[in-house]
Amino acid sequence: MTDKIEIVDVAPRDGLQSQSVIVDTQTKLELISRLLDAGIRRIEVVSFVNPKRVPQMADADELLAALPQHDDASYIGLVLNMRGYERAVASKINEINCVVVASDTFNQKNQGVSTEQTMQTLNEIMKQNESVSLSSGVTIGAAFGCPFEGEIAISNVVELVQRLVDMGFREIALADTIGVAGPSDVEKLIKAVKPVIGDAKIRCHFHNTRNTGVANAYAAVQNGVRIIDSSCGGVGGCPFAPAATGNVATEDVLYMLERMGMDTGVNTQKIIDIAHWLEGPLETQLPGMVSRAGLFTPTGDSGKD
Repeated sequence: MTDKIEIVDVAPRDGLQSQSVIVDTQTKLELISRLLDAGIRRIEVVSFVNPKRVPQMADADELLAALPQHDDASYIGLVLNMRGYERAVASKINEINCVVVASDTFNQKNQGVSTEQTMQTLNEIMKQNESVSLSSGVTIGAAFGCPFEGEIAISNVVELVQRLVDMGFREIALADTIGVAGPSDVEKLIKAVKPVIGDAKIRCHFHNTRNTGVANAYAAVQNGVRIIDSSCGGVGGCPFAPAATGNVATEDVLYMLERMGMDTGVNTQKIIDIAHWLEGPLETQLPGMVSRAGLFTPTGDSGKD
């Protein structure tokens, strides 16, 4: 098992989408450039959704047209429906990430249709994608629990994974959208999914709503997951889930992984610096812990300004 962990930073999209302060395009581009400079190579930058539902993403086309050119960077756009997929293809984005929610109620609030209707749409998207070959992943939202329906049966998630693999998705994210899981929940779900995942990769997406995000990332890594979503500074939340706070902070995950001897290729101090900078445009202190405390060094100097 490799000690290389890939970090997908979702701050420009999932991180900003629910913020009350509308961030201008140039600030978003600066955030993306800084993440690239820190060593992040996969970045979720936009969602192809109706701007009336998510005003923070109203400048998606303008942002995509001005993205920094980088040979190794892969930019990801969120797709919820066929219209979003068509916009993504026209934009020439590097990757799409589709979403289906494990509960009907949440899927209805998030996407306006049932889980089964979304699955049918995803099947249509993948059929169309055969001629386009756009890199395609999918996130199973609320895979560990729903704010409206409560616990989600592991068997339901496994069935969704099996169907998504059969459609042709080669990367599937298990998302704790509202931050209810503990490490044992993560271990159980990953072990249950592995027999049906085939050659597809498992990605994990955690929110730190109940302070378990880093522990859950640890459990995922210990159970073989090598792709983790995170958000610089811990910025984030879901506008369609009550009290859903930020994604697990990139710097917090990086600090843990580096102490474990894992290789991420990302400069943690630069991520900390970005988190401090981002507090300015957002007009708030971000929740990431390592960006507050600073790095630990053998000399006893925390590195905190």
